[in-house]
Amino acid sequence: MKKQGIKIVTIGGGSSYTPELVEGFILRHAHLPVRELWLVDIEAGREKLEIVGNLAKRMVEKAGVDMKIHLSYDRREALPGADFVTTQMRVGLLDARIKDERIPLSLGMLGQETNGAGGMFKALRTIPVILDIVKDIQELCPNAWLLNFTNPAAMVTEAISRYTDYKRAIGLCNLPVGLIAAFANLLEVDSERVSMEIQGSNHFVYATDVFVDGESVFDEMMNQYIANEANETMTNIHGIEFSSDFIRGLGAIPCSYHNYYYHHSEQLEAQLKEYEEGAVRAQFVKDVEDELFELYKDENLAVKPKQLELRGGALYSDAACNLIDSIYNNKGDIQYVDVPNNGTVSSLPNDAVIETACIITKNGPKPIAIGEFNPEINGQIQMIKTFERLVVEAAVTGSRAKAITALNLNPLIPSDDLANKVFDALLEAHLDYLPQFA
Repeated sequence: MKKQGIKIVTIGGGSSYTPELVEGFILRHAHLPVRELWLVDIEAGREKLEIVGNLAKRMVEKAGVDMKIHLSYDRREALPGADFVTTQMRVGLLDARIKDERIPLSLGMLGQETNGAGGMFKALRTIPVILDIVKDIQELCPNAWLLNFTNPAAMVTEAISRYTDYKRAIGLCNLPVGLIAAFANLLEVDSERVSMEIQGSNHFVYATDVFVDGESVFDEMMNQYIANEANETMTNIHGIEFSSDFIRGLGAIPCSYHNYYYHHSEQLEAQLKEYEEGAVRAQFVKDVEDELFELYKDENLAVKPKQLELRGGALYSDAACNLIDSIYNNKGDIQYVDVPNNGTVSSLPNDAVIETACIITKNGPKPIAIGEFNPEINGQIQMIKTFERLVVEAAVTGSRAKAITALNLNPLIPSDDLANKVFDALLEAHLDYLPQFA
């Protein structure tokens, strides 16, 4: 790393999440000396980038830290000399997410931005763009670490793993951070003392062991989880209690996104009701984002506003900034990231990307070996990983056949007929962002 400080480039810098990222760098500046933060966006995002960029500059000035904020609409201008690149973009903006949710619902199936048909189309739009970014990184800052926060994180990271020779990409998500916080709360201990073993993929991960100070407390954790009906969910998910027999038989604690699979009928019913009332989650998020940007415009605002927590994705700064901090300072702590399997679990190919516990060093994440997936959850994970693999292949090759097969493997898609219908409808809606299928 550069002795004069760290250069970070954030692609998708006009995101409403950016103030939390900036706050994270400010809070860590004494031991994570970010001297340059480049916020990069596309021309269509100019207004938002200007608003967020000015807020970021006010935050840095108020904090009194030596950090220069640059705004750019050309990532090739920003990338040279970068130590870390973060991606937090949405191809097609929130209007594309609204379509990803509304179109499946119009056909009577779940609409969700990272799962099912909506999640697939987000991947199809995003993966080619990310692969182009990786080409630029390899040319202009080949030693930089890429931290991908763009969803669907596992599929995006797997595309990089399988279709490039770039080995410094890491996927990350705030969900494991939330799980740790929930477990610490139930166990009434400080979250820094808690770690866990997780098995699965991003947004389809199970906690299979929980530790306090390195000692397993999983039996106690399971009892607390069941007794307190502590089905912690993300902001964007209707939480439904899992039965105690199911949790005990599973021998694992599902993440909140498993609500879509294990409570499919109830989730679909709730979503269809919202859809019939003219509302979907993405529209709520867009309204919240509009409110946030109105707040961000206030020239007297120089801190991250509390309302950002309503946006979902809270704890981003903990996920992204902690990872950068640990790599830069060679901390050797445990974090939960998306990386190529490479033998970490014997149940999947080496090039499959998994979300798993890793020791974070200056040389990147070192996954902690698991062995085989637990048999109670192995089948579900295998199914989702096959779905993800086919989606990645479809995104790169433009193969309709691979995409339709992927949809038929996904439990959220009821039939082959509906798989074809939802694919055609979403393809037509997003064709401008899907040249590989033209």
